[in-house]
Amino acid sequence: MFELSQSFYFESAHTLRRQVERNEADGSRRVHGHTYTAEVTVRGEADPATGMVVDLALLRSAIATVREQLDHHFLDEVPGLGLPTLENLCRFIHERLLTTVPAIASVSVGRQSSGDRCTFRPVLADRRR
Repeated sequence: MFELSQSFYFESAHTLRRQVERNEADGSRRVHGHTYTAEVTVRGEADPATGMVVDLALLRSAIATVREQLDHHFLDEVPGLGLPTLENLCRFIHERLLTTVPAIASVSVGRQSSGDRCTFRPVLADRRR
C-alpha cells in the first residue's frame, strides 16, 4: 500500500462570525486573510501497468481546478464552502476532488503563520461514492 501526496497553497480573505469572550476573536470578525497550505494524500496499490497509485499530472490538474476556486477569493462567498473554517476547507477540497481522484486518504489545510492545521480523513463509506 502506498500513499502519495501533493501540496499546494492559496491565499484568501474571510471573516469568521463566532462567539468568543476574549479579544482574540475581534480580529477574526473583520475581513482578514491568510496564506493557506494544503496537502492531498491518496492511498492505494500501485497499478501494475503504470507503477502509479495515481498519475500525478491528473492529481495536479484536479488540484489546480480547486485551487482556482479558493485562491485570491473571499471565502465567505465561495459556493458550497459554508463558514470558512479549516474543517470546512478540508471537506470542500475533498468533495471537489473526489470525482476525479477517488483514492483520497486525507486532506490537510493549515496556516503556517499561526501554527494551525486540520486534517480530514474520510471514512471508508465516503471513499466509495
